[in-house]
Amino acid sequence: MVLSRFWLVIFISSIVFIVVGLFSSNQYSIDYVLNGKKDDPILIKETYLQNIPIEIRDSLQKVPNTLVVVNLNDEDPDTSYIFKNKTVQIFSGVQKSDGLLATCKNTLLDLMIPLIAYLAFFCGLMQLLIDSGAAERLAKRLSPLFVKVFPSIPKNHESISYMTLNFAANFLGLDSAATPFGLKAMQSLQEINPDKDKASDAQIMFMCLHAAGLSLIPTSIIGYRAAENATNPADVMLPCIITSFIGTIAAFLLVGIKQKINFKSATLIAVLMGILAGIVGLLLYINQLDLIGKNFFTSNFSSLLLIGIIGFTLIFSFLQEKKFSERNTTIFDAFVSGAHSGLKTGVTIFPYVLGMLVAISLFRNSGLFEILSNGISSIFSLMGVAKEITDSLPVAMLRPFSSGGSRGFMIDSMRTFGVDSFTGRLSCIFQCSAETTFYVIAVYFGSVNIKNTRYTLGTMLLVDLICVITAILVATWFFN
Repeated sequence: MVLSRFWLVIFISSIVFIVVGLFSSNQYSIDYVLNGKKDDPILIKETYLQNIPIEIRDSLQKVPNTLVVVNLNDEDPDTSYIFKNKTVQIFSGVQKSDGLLATCKNTLLDLMIPLIAYLAFFCGLMQLLIDSGAAERLAKRLSPLFVKVFPSIPKNHESISYMTLNFAANFLGLDSAATPFGLKAMQSLQEINPDKDKASDAQIMFMCLHAAGLSLIPTSIIGYRAAENATNPADVMLPCIITSFIGTIAAFLLVGIKQKINFKSATLIAVLMGILAGIVGLLLYINQLDLIGKNFFTSNFSSLLLIGIIGFTLIFSFLQEKKFSERNTTIFDAFVSGAHSGLKTGVTIFPYVLGMLVAISLFRNSGLFEILSNGISSIFSLMGVAKEITDSLPVAMLRPFSSGGSRGFMIDSMRTFGVDSFTGRLSCIFQCSAETTFYVIAVYFGSVNIKNTRYTLGTMLLVDLICVITAILVATWFFN
């Protein structure tokens, strides 16, 4: 219900703002809201040639139907003039996001088709884990822990193995694998959900822990920093780990208090200490490597582990081939069956993803997001927050809505303020320390047709806020 109302507020407020802007002459055309593409220039005015400054008019008359660019201010986007059919069109600024129709197209072609391919492949592998008995063995080993965190899940339930694989994939920065594992976990949890329209306690706990995004190897962030020629692309790795770890603990505590989980459990404490010790140990190992060694390790560690998971699944399935025969199937047929299930899941979640991304597109292109972002930055500035922090806040604000949008702000901040600047580094920490909350809720709950997400959205947004505050403190500690 909360997510539905929030979606309506974004949609309706954006439409009202666009229409008011058109009829109040603040905007000349709103076609870009429907058909424009990200980073395209925006048409702000159309006038007659005689109304153009004489120096520009002369250039336009000499070469009609061509583009004339005038750099009026080095700090602002260039202003462009096009003389055609007796009028001059003036463009200034760039579009923040793809238009509504372009978003519909790109959601299918650039997002859903690749996602469906990932889902098909990894769901095929998961079917092999199920039929070979590997998932059952993993669930038995982890049941003592999961029964403390998810008391409503039956002992040795298959969802335990799916959640474990999802957490592991997130932990290692394997986004393409994490989503299929997570969707399979949600579907498995839905089978034991007594109220099919309402999120269960176990589903909410899983969602919030997943969204906290505990990551050990922020591969993509390191890659973007390397592409921008950072002195040490991996220098944000430890701050990212600390921030995401605190976010995960915060998510566990917030949901655990709501669900009255026993935090004094020796098993829970031992596991948390084990995870912390593992993180510290790995960081100590990475810290003693030289720059080339760090780059080699961070670029290959996650990929090697993913290949290891695939190899283990296939080899274990081969060794347990008799179990496939008992089920009147083969290893390849089982893979195809799982892949088919992944395909159906992708088709199911498409409308949920589409609805959310289109709303975000309107929200950004309407100018409302920019106004809110600038307003919040101004408030923080009045409170004495340093400008180098407020300059990076758009990344943190957009991250819950759009990974691609926040990534664009992150890259822009590195290029504008310097890849090794405090702002550039803080933007990277913001990007890797939280999830795209609204997208994740739409995808995961949409895959099992959950209508009432209960307190999930509020908790996840609170965790996002905790991650933002933590990122600022950690970045200040490390880089200021």
